[in-house]
Amino acid sequence: MSPPRLRVVEFTNCFHVGGGEVQVLELLRRLPASYQVSLHALDRSGPLLEETRALGYEPIVHPLGGSFMRPAALAETMRLGQWLRRERIDLVHAHDFYAALLAVPAARMAGVPVAVSRLDLVHWHGRARHLAFAAASHAADVVVANCEAVRDLVVHVERVAPEKAIVIRNGLDLPRFDALRAAPLQGPLPDTGAAPLAILVANMRHEVKRHEDFLAAFAQVRRGVPEAQALLVGEGRRQEQLAAHARELGLEGAVHFLGARKDVPALLARATFGVLCSRQEGLSNAVMEGMAAGLPMVVTDAGGNAELVKDGARGFVVPPERPDALAQAMLRILADPARARRMGQAARRFVEEELGLDRMIAEHDRLYRRLARRAEAARAA
Repeated sequence: MSPPRLRVVEFTNCFHVGGGEVQVLELLRRLPASYQVSLHALDRSGPLLEETRALGYEPIVHPLGGSFMRPAALAETMRLGQWLRRERIDLVHAHDFYAALLAVPAARMAGVPVAVSRLDLVHWHGRARHLAFAAASHAADVVVANCEAVRDLVVHVERVAPEKAIVIRNGLDLPRFDALRAAPLQGPLPDTGAAPLAILVANMRHEVKRHEDFLAAFAQVRRGVPEAQALLVGEGRRQEQLAAHARELGLEGAVHFLGARKDVPALLARATFGVLCSRQEGLSNAVMEGMAAGLPMVVTDAGGNAELVKDGARGFVVPPERPDALAQAMLRILADPARARRMGQAARRFVEEELGLDRMIAEHDRLYRRLARRAEAARAA
């Protein structure tokens, strides 16, 4: 007789496209059949919902009326705690800030082990939210950071016990990525000929991505390599402002704003090197995908960027908000094509060896089983 399936709750905020949401989707798709997974969310919004439903999951939604300060939040916490007990859930995994604020107290109330994912350096939180996230992390059984930089924050700043904080890096579906990389383009692309081509993939909603630093740096690059071209992929409220700034710098016709694209792997296949110059990051999927495409990367020392790229090995790492240093790193890439090619090959090998999806799933499987065994032992004691 086979052992009973582990009953796991994956709890997310919503279904918009983001690094954390994509990882939840892959867990739903790939966790072994020995799991019985329930999906919970605070909101059904987002384009990933359709793909989630195609996998056979309909989320259980916990509406909070727009605020955790309203009575609805307490009512939903109580309802979730009762549901966890009634359904004999073995463990809960909350994948973001909002999910953690609801799932952690509900799991504690139900006596169910709970893990909390930490995906960034809380740069978008105010002090009150950071304190709330830290409190939820202290109350959890395990904190799952997606890179060492995030774990360091949790342990050394928030003072979560070191033995409770682990690192599981994001995973990339390499066969799927490679198929998309080889696929035809799905939208127009400027004719850049044989010119060296930089690519930066980042949303234009937030100043934290520091597109202006890239533009200032690329203006310097063009003085040394006048034929250099760049693709900026992403959309957001700042796009028109950034395009105007590019024109002011004399970059019209050299920097191409492509907006949102569904063919990013195919665009990466056409680039010479990748760039990400954020002021703050977690573990960037954009950097991971650039490396998977075999590109040497020029990144800022923000979040997990330096862990991925390793300065001088798989690209170059420069301080944030230093356009001069960014320009020099890009010029070093362009000045030595043979070295750049070796860096790109090393980047691809690193993704294959360290960032595969199978590894990410296996590490979650081990974590979940360890938590379930610990809970079973506690109940038997």
